[in-house]
Amino acid sequence: MRRALILAARGAGTTRPNPPVGAVIVKNGCVIAEGWHRAAGQPHAEAAALDAAGKRARDADLFVTLEPCSTTGRTGACTDRILEAGIRRVVVAVADPNPVHAGRGMRLLQANGLTVDLGCEHERATEYLAPFAKWITQGIPRLTLKLAMSLDGKIADRTGRSRWISSPASRRCVQELRRIADAILIGADTARRDRPCLLPTAAGRRTWRVIVDSRGNIDPLAPVFRDDYRSQTILATTAACPPRRHHDLEQNGITVWRLPTCAGRVSVRSLMRRLGRLNVMQVLCEGGGELAASLVSAKLVDEYYFFIAPRLLGGKHAPGALGGNGFLLGHDPALEFVTSKRFGPDMLIRARPAEKQSGIPSP
Repeated sequence: MRRALILAARGAGTTRPNPPVGAVIVKNGCVIAEGWHRAAGQPHAEAAALDAAGKRARDADLFVTLEPCSTTGRTGACTDRILEAGIRRVVVAVADPNPVHAGRGMRLLQANGLTVDLGCEHERATEYLAPFAKWITQGIPRLTLKLAMSLDGKIADRTGRSRWISSPASRRCVQELRRIADAILIGADTARRDRPCLLPTAAGRRTWRVIVDSRGNIDPLAPVFRDDYRSQTILATTAACPPRRHHDLEQNGITVWRLPTCAGRVSVRSLMRRLGRLNVMQVLCEGGGELAASLVSAKLVDEYYFFIAPRLLGGKHAPGALGGNGFLLGHDPALEFVTSKRFGPDMLIRARPAEKQSGIPSP
């Protein structure tokens, strides 16, 4: 099952709206075939492994990170393939989180005489499936908030410069976070100040880029609006965006969403629901402070990645990790640390809301 989880990770970020799944076939104590789900519309992990095993699959054991599907969609039902292949035992890490399908595939296999074991490496498999589980049950994507900051919590100096607070090693880690994200989210100030391209280095990824700008003041000549990926770029704004700016961006191939407001800004809850309808399961927010504060206040953040550099910026004019008016003690969001790890001179601290236990594997 641990090998199946490693295989599942290869599909993270490329399978939407399907979850990443891995499968391993074992016979007489030896692995004879393996597979993983590479992309929506391509064979599921079980089918890929069975294709690789061929006739050798008869009387073998199948280890799979998610309950096999029992319905026919863009591909055939995996339970049918398992029965046809003559598999004798199926070991499942996690039941299907989709309430419509949960347990049905395992019951069908048991009704046909197969042994089905559930729960092997359950905790780790649940982490891999967290984005899919949230999307399929709540209709909104799972959100990771990444903040690179100085030791005293500043995300830029007093002039607004933030390149580069974190080290090259930390930025390589962020590229892995981008690789498994379906959308990368930033605020208007970050877009204006840093002029990022927001593209993962992984070849073939078509990640959505979302800029939140309530008034539509962003420069239409910014890099995210001029490259070959502008068709994957969304400006999330409100009715305050000038109609001319709206028209010019759409003429340039940019998708513009006019969303409801909350306290005069884009409603981040409405934005998450809209992204969910776009089949986005995992969002990575890379700041800035005002957008981060809105997401935290709305209790939309599932996991935090704090990259802390060993430097001090200080000063009341240097922006902090969270904008807005801040939280009062006793009303501040409680977090729990998950892991810590060195990346070059920096320290990465992963945290999540104290009342939540779901996560994604660290890179």
